[in-house]
Amino acid sequence: MTASQIFLYVIAALVILFYIRRWMQKTHMKEYSASEVSERMNDDSVVLLDVRTHQERNQKYIKGSLHIPVNELSLKLKMLEKYRQKEIICYCHSGSRSFMTTILLTKNGFKAANMKGGMIEWNSLNLKS
Repeated sequence: MTASQIFLYVIAALVILFYIRRWMQKTHMKEYSASEVSERMNDDSVVLLDVRTHQERNQKYIKGSLHIPVNELSLKLKMLEKYRQKEIICYCHSGSRSFMTTILLTKNGFKAANMKGGMIEWNSLNLKS
C-alpha cells in the first residue's frame, strides 16, 4: 500500500465518522419546520435565536427573536441564562449554523431546537417576519 492510498483511506474514514457523528447528534436533536416555528411564535415557553451575522440580520429577521451571531455565542452564552427554562429555537440562513448552535446549547444544558431550512424556508413560505 502506498502512502497516497493510506492517506485516502484515512480521509474516507474521517468523512464517514463525521457523517455518523452528525447523524447520531441529529437523531437526538429536536427540529422544527419554518411553519411549525411560525405557529409557536406566540408561545411564552419558546425563544427564537438568530445566529446569523449582523449583515444578514439587517436584511430580514423574525420579529421578536434574539440575535447572537454564532461566532460570538461562546462569549455571550451567559446572556441566554434567563431563558434556560424555555425552549430556544435557533435559526440561520439555511439551518447549518443553527444546527451546530443547537448542539452547543444542548451540551450546555439548554433545551434547544433547530429550525430546519432556516430563513430560506421561512422566506419561501412567505411567513410573517
